[in-house]
Amino acid sequence: MQITRVGVVGAGTMGNGIAQAFAQSGFEVLLWDAIPAAVDRARASIEKSLGKFVEKGKLTAEDRDAALARLKAFPSIDPFANADYVVEAIAETVESKTAVFKRLDAITRQDVILSSNTSSISITLLGAATRRPDKVLGMHFMNPVPLMPLVELIRGQATSAESMAIATDLCARLGKTPVEAADYPGFIANRILMPMINEAIYAVMEGVGTPEAIDTVMKLGMNHPMGPLTLADFIGLDVCLAILNVLHEGLGDPKYRPCPLLRRMVSAGQLGRKSGRGFYSY
Repeated sequence: MQITRVGVVGAGTMGNGIAQAFAQSGFEVLLWDAIPAAVDRARASIEKSLGKFVEKGKLTAEDRDAALARLKAFPSIDPFANADYVVEAIAETVESKTAVFKRLDAITRQDVILSSNTSSISITLLGAATRRPDKVLGMHFMNPVPLMPLVELIRGQATSAESMAIATDLCARLGKTPVEAADYPGFIANRILMPMINEAIYAVMEGVGTPEAIDTVMKLGMNHPMGPLTLADFIGLDVCLAILNVLHEGLGDPKYRPCPLLRRMVSAGQLGRKSGRGFYSY
């Protein structure tokens, strides 16, 4: 199957990064979000990001303009009927994702693969919401998408080898490195990352160290490019909490229990960079 037109559902931080990556790689991109203003913000963010690539000499002005021309935003999801491949990148809740997959299953061609950028939710569950579970898989990009080379590819219980091969080839066309993960809560990346972030938050709550001290130890002592609490602010504390809840509920192990301080901060609207305040002020 020749994939030239890719639909991206969701125009938040991850959605606009995914849309940019595909547009830069020569694909026509269909972008839709349930919130119209989010699409406008996404386009502005993509223009700014591509502009930085031009300033750094990594992209010509002509290539930037061509990428932007390949990006088309729509007020409804209906034009996705013309997509050759779809990536869903909406809020990390089972209810919202399954509703989108049911809608996509109804309007797209039956040969089209429906993928999810979920960082923790079961691909098998999403596939079961469709009539094509063999063509449903996880395609978990890392943030920021235009810069990070890794893509986790998650095989659901019914995902076919052919679908995984097509997704693997697509990653190569994007200049990304695919790594296959089994369909367990958190997959590989967040199964390892989130407990570390959670433990760092416990260390703050228990007075073991300040956020600055904890991040400095991990950067200078463990050679991490970014401390776990700075990273949590970057990801979004609400997103971290959602992933930890999936790990805790899906695996049933108390070691994944979200720190009470994390719950309290999310309840207070202290979500990190996007709200202006998390473990640090922005």
